[in-house]
Amino acid sequence: MRPAQLLTILDREFASTRDGHHTPVMLWGPPGVGKSDMIRQTGERHAAPVIDVRLSQMEPSDLRGIPFRSGDFVEWAAPAILPNADRHGDSGILFLDEITSAPPSVSAAAYQLILDRRLGEYQVPEGWAIFAAGNRQGDRGVTYTMPAPLANRFSHFEVDTHLDDWVAWAYQHAIDERVIAFLRFRPELLFDFDPAHNPVAFPSPRSWEFAHRSLQKFGDHAGLLQGALQACVGPAAGIELTAFCNSLDKMPDLDDIVAGREVPVPDEIDLQYAVAAALVGRAIRAQNTPQALQTTGNILNYARSFPQREMGVMLVSDLHRAIGESLFQVPEFGTWANAIADVMLYES
Repeated sequence: MRPAQLLTILDREFASTRDGHHTPVMLWGPPGVGKSDMIRQTGERHAAPVIDVRLSQMEPSDLRGIPFRSGDFVEWAAPAILPNADRHGDSGILFLDEITSAPPSVSAAAYQLILDRRLGEYQVPEGWAIFAAGNRQGDRGVTYTMPAPLANRFSHFEVDTHLDDWVAWAYQHAIDERVIAFLRFRPELLFDFDPAHNPVAFPSPRSWEFAHRSLQKFGDHAGLLQGALQACVGPAAGIELTAFCNSLDKMPDLDDIVAGREVPVPDEIDLQYAVAAALVGRAIRAQNTPQALQTTGNILNYARSFPQREMGVMLVSDLHRAIGESLFQVPEFGTWANAIADVMLYES
């Protein structure tokens, strides 16, 4: 399932705790596809704490707690890491990460916690959602087969990669527009992981964020940039991204485009992707400024000039995902929509 859909599911599962309809959720997927990040985003959107429990690093007693004598009986001191309404708040997310890497003895200790929301005398507060994530067997990670009794305590979702969803996330998090443009140009490299070839660095949503960081750190050092990018996304993808970035000195003047001057569209398809990504970035940065309407209008006018109208559709689609419904208030939007109506009707 694509990330945008899963984020909606996680939002509704979190909200459902208030009505007693919550079902613990298990996210499956290979390393680097953003499972943990989606859980954290859900917490941020609801301004709720996320308690990240790494079961792979725990012993059974770390969950069950420590026994102590109380008169003629033995009681258990619940671990402080588990949610407590007085210390952590009435609502939040208990995130059991790396659950498929936990030894069977630890996952067995989690059975009651996940299904019954309790562990001995400890009770998970009513407003807390329980989410988990783990790698699949065959992903070259340390994984155990999830026992059937544990698996039956979750609803299960497979996390797929989806370029549009990643691009929307990338613009929201100010990822370098060169990375966004490159992946629009080479979408198959968003995620390229083959466990059979035992890769160390490989392209993934997570490692492309690392590549963004490398561009900020080594972008002015030609001798180090390619090696730094290869260290993040692998040898082949690192070389391709470096070559892509080196070709951008042929890009048209973005200031002229934003100002509404007539600028020819470059012939090279990779430069067209680069221009489209950069213009979306310009529109985002112009929001909440007096120039926002004019800037967005001039970008919409330029979107009509691409020889391949699908390129303009991609630009405006990314623009809509980035700035939202305000795009429809720009006068030039209607002109653009009329110009490509046949393309949109065909695609639908």
